[in-house]
Amino acid sequence: MRFARLSVAAATAFVVAGCSTSLPLQAPAPTTALSDAVEPQVVLRAMTIVADWQLANPSGHKPYEWQEAPFWAGLYELALQSSSRLKYLDAIRRNGESIQWQPGPEPFLADDHAITQSYFLLYRLEHDARMIEPALARFGQMLQAPFAESLEFSDDKTMREWVWCDALFMSPPALALATSTTGDGRYAELMDRLWWKTTDYLYDKDERLFYRDSRFFDQHERNGKKVFWSRGNGWVLAGLARVLEYLPPEYAGRPRFVALFQKMAERIAGLQGPDGYWRASLLDPDSRPIPETSGTAFFTYALAWGLNEGLLGREYEPTVRRGWSALVRAVRPGGKLGYVQRVSDQPGETGPEQTEIYGTGAFLLAGSELFRLAGRVGR
Repeated sequence: MRFARLSVAAATAFVVAGCSTSLPLQAPAPTTALSDAVEPQVVLRAMTIVADWQLANPSGHKPYEWQEAPFWAGLYELALQSSSRLKYLDAIRRNGESIQWQPGPEPFLADDHAITQSYFLLYRLEHDARMIEPALARFGQMLQAPFAESLEFSDDKTMREWVWCDALFMSPPALALATSTTGDGRYAELMDRLWWKTTDYLYDKDERLFYRDSRFFDQHERNGKKVFWSRGNGWVLAGLARVLEYLPPEYAGRPRFVALFQKMAERIAGLQGPDGYWRASLLDPDSRPIPETSGTAFFTYALAWGLNEGLLGREYEPTVRRGWSALVRAVRPGGKLGYVQRVSDQPGETGPEQTEIYGTGAFLLAGSELFRLAGRVGR
């Protein structure tokens, strides 16, 4: 089935006028000659082109900032499959060395823990204790903290508690990695406690989606639906996948995470547009009909991971394939991933030339799971 395409300007006119359109907007076909075929070398080529563009065009963010973290984690996954393995591992190492393997400066800010995921991953290959010692020292501080405040949002409170859903991608996988790396279960136990504290507060059981933070409890979109931000929920679902990947298989609390992952996955899959994209506003896609790739990439990654791990059934494969096809179509000439909503805390606009390094990172994570899927399909 074909859907009419509107230009970005036309779509903006609809939004500005307060009108909506039920016509999904598709990203123009890329001119980088990328294919969306789910074949190992084809997927690897798309990942390589996007990664190389990002390496040649630094983001300008500080090396420890959360915006950078998904890219280095995704680049690690590319390195494992690439003939240019050493090139990509060297890039990850240089980033860590540039800040002496430190997390960000705020002790309990989840955003400042995200970069340590790449430290733990590289440690798995190189076993250099310098890579993880600062992170373990930081997490040791966290083990001594009460984390006893309410989760009502304030900018100040984000420095001490996980009061926003994005935090569930930033800190929990790093704490799970700390346990799987050291064998010390206290890090996973702390992660478990803080994860469910935030989930009990921000998760809407009826919608099976997460509010970004408490400011959105009483807000509504133009169509009267609740406000659920695509990338915010992408952070959560991808965070769940990564927590489950790195938690020890025998961890007692694992089934509870699996149950949440499966409930969210079912809901998210049903919200995908016919063209493969998830719009910035999950329950009011017509309000911002332009494609959005950061949420789309995180969802595609998480759903593909669940499919590969046997936590989701084969009925999810068409959703994953549509998501990957949408992402490939959004790659601009030279390898820049377009249609990435910029740093925000709620649904917003985007455009074909708009990119951010966390979007590239999410693309690489998604590609790593499509690469795995391609290997399974080919057998």
